[in-house]
Amino acid sequence: MAPNTLRPTLRFAPELLLKAQGRGLGMKCAIFDVDGVLTDGRLYIDEQGETVKAFHTLDGHGLKLLARAGIEPVVVTGRDSAAVRRRVADLGLTHASYGAEDKLAAAQAQLDSLGIEWADVAVIGDDWPDLPLFMRAGFCCASANAHAEVRALADHVTAAQGGHGAAREFCDLLLMAGGHYAALLQAQLHTLDGI
Repeated sequence: MAPNTLRPTLRFAPELLLKAQGRGLGMKCAIFDVDGVLTDGRLYIDEQGETVKAFHTLDGHGLKLLARAGIEPVVVTGRDSAAVRRRVADLGLTHASYGAEDKLAAAQAQLDSLGIEWADVAVIGDDWPDLPLFMRAGFCCASANAHAEVRALADHVTAAQGGHGAAREFCDLLLMAGGHYAALLQAQLHTLDGI
């Protein structure tokens, strides 16, 4: 191996990678639930009634890598909070639906605006409101802490819990399936000044 070269060590089963490729070109969009996926699902409410949530930096970097690879990250969440809006903004995500009582309608509106069909969509969720998306997506994933009915429908259940790297595992899987992972990993070896 040449100096300054990284060979990926992360592995997924070939049949899982094939399923995550969708129609063979890789997914064009990835839809993320928030509570139970990007967080551990617990809600902390302070004295002023503000909701406080903890997000994992591994997950955030995974969403940025998806965008860099041309896979549009979309957030569709049943709750609306300043914490979630701040995290989405900090990650530079431009497609999100907050307080979505009907996640299917919210997701469909996002896909329509992007011109993307369900066959080219991957979804990660953890509870019953995510099931309509699972029934339509080309690939679906459940966090390890997801409800049993969601895990039963998933093409993949992450080893990591929601809020503890589940979303990053999902991102890495999609990046590998789409053929982007190795190049993105190698790009991390180069600094902006070319060294």
